[in-house]
Amino acid sequence: MQRSKHDVWVGLFVLLGAVAILFLAMKAGNLLSLSFEQTYSVSARFDNIGGLKPKAAVKSAGVVVGRVKAIHFDGKTYQATVDLEIQKSAAFPKDTSAKILTAGLLGEQYIGLEPGYDDKVLAQGDAIKTTQSAIVLENLISQFLFSKAADGPSSTGDKK
Repeated sequence: MQRSKHDVWVGLFVLLGAVAILFLAMKAGNLLSLSFEQTYSVSARFDNIGGLKPKAAVKSAGVVVGRVKAIHFDGKTYQATVDLEIQKSAAFPKDTSAKILTAGLLGEQYIGLEPGYDDKVLAQGDAIKTTQSAIVLENLISQFLFSKAADGPSSTGDKK
C-alpha cells in the first residue's frame, strides 16, 4: 500500500514536469501567447516579407504591442498582405509606418512600427500605407559581389 502511494506522487510530479516543459517550449517557439488584452486588426502590404511568420511579434520602441495574425499573397498586386493584431492600449496614428526587422544578425523577423504625427488613429480594418520590406541577407551579399566584379581588377601598384 505504501509503495502505491509513492508511485502516484512520482507519477504526478513527472506529469507536472512534462506539462511545464511543454509550456516553455511553446512560449520559446512563439506558438503560445497568453494575452487577454483587447486588440484591433490592421493590414500592411510588403514587396518582400523575407522569413516573417504568423505569430511573429509586432514591436514599437522595442516593446511588443501585437502579433502577426496572418500572411496572404495578393495575386493582383503581387505583394504580401500581412494582417496585424495590435493591442487597443497602443493607439497608433494613421500615418504610422511598418518595417520588417530582424532581431540580431540572423535572428527571427518581426514588424517594427514607427508612429507618425497624424491626429487620427488607426482603427479596426485600416491599412498601414507606408511599409519597408525585409532586407534579405543573400541579396545584399550578391549585390556587393556583383558591384565588386563590375569594378574589375584593381591594381594597387603603379608600374611605369
